[in-house]
Amino acid sequence: MEILLLLIYAGIVWLIFFKFKLLPWNTISQAIVIIIPVVAISILILILNIVAPSSHDVRVMNYNIEIVPRVTGLVTEVPISPNQHVKKGEVLFKIDPTPFELKIKKLEAKLPELEAKLVGAKAFDRELESQLTTANSQIQVINTQITLAKKRFAQTKELAESGAGSQFEYEEAETNLNNLQAQLAVAESQKSQVIQKLSAQTEEGELAEISQARAALVQTKSDIAYAQWELDQTVYRAPADGRVINLQLRTGAMAVQFPIKPVMTFIEDEQWVVALFHQNELRYVENGNEAEVAIRTHPNRIIKCEVEHIVWANAQGQLTTSGRLPDTRIDGYHEGRFAVRLKIDENEDIFLAPGAVGQGAIYTEHGKLIHLVRKVIVRVGTKMDWLILKLH
Repeated sequence: MEILLLLIYAGIVWLIFFKFKLLPWNTISQAIVIIIPVVAISILILILNIVAPSSHDVRVMNYNIEIVPRVTGLVTEVPISPNQHVKKGEVLFKIDPTPFELKIKKLEAKLPELEAKLVGAKAFDRELESQLTTANSQIQVINTQITLAKKRFAQTKELAESGAGSQFEYEEAETNLNNLQAQLAVAESQKSQVIQKLSAQTEEGELAEISQARAALVQTKSDIAYAQWELDQTVYRAPADGRVINLQLRTGAMAVQFPIKPVMTFIEDEQWVVALFHQNELRYVENGNEAEVAIRTHPNRIIKCEVEHIVWANAQGQLTTSGRLPDTRIDGYHEGRFAVRLKIDENEDIFLAPGAVGQGAIYTEHGKLIHLVRKVIVRVGTKMDWLILKLH
């Protein structure tokens, strides 16, 4: 654009000084003719960098997901091919499910035994309650018998001492009383044992045996649910719409559940088009401003965009977390740039490869009369992408 303006200016100078000779061509006029375009173009570019800032560092980025198996096993099927587009939920690969199916069967085989233990524990609880009721009834009966035996003992003793009764009946009454008292002691001891067993309860008021049996049953059911989850993870599905570019996974390989060893990298369709600008270029840039980018993989193609948002942060705004004092020396200091995320116009039907680079510009609400200059510069720049400047 600058060259075009210079050519127009040179044509005007030729008409004035040489064609029509309206002004003399001397030292003063020559100096003025040279200074005017230099100053004018410099001022134009300086203003243009504010009202329509440009960037020669535009990048296309996609979300990348490193696919790490959730379970370890032998890969039995990889139904996709490199660069094949897949929808969210489609199968990426499968792992041999046999070990996980056997684990579920082994755990399910324990359920009847654990359920029987729980039923037995509940029956034991009911039996203890019944024993306690029986012990209370037995103690009540014995106490009644003891009361009667004490009266008989007193009567036979009185008769024996007065000579009106036999000594044998007195001794028999005494023996009967002692037997009943012994039976009462045994009954109370049994009741105490039953109460002690019943007192071994959890905070929820449940018998310890029942609680243990229930816990074992719940644990096994939980293990079955986790084993079922592991079985489900033997089929790994696409987390989003996208594709696997560099597919190296093959049938027969061992997929290992290890975070730093992904089996493939999934590239989502959602893209970021980011333009990097120097910090003093964004003073007038706002969300929604018109923008254009020219990606080198598509020479002579202008892609319409708009500003989605500015990422108002970079790595220089963060100090390393450490117990040491921050190193604030300026050795090798370079001013960090800010990224502007651009949203591609919905009418643009174009494939942008992740990692593609190019140039672009943002057109603010200021200085719209000179935006045309920037647009011409961008269009001339993208035509230069046709050239492949190498000698081999």
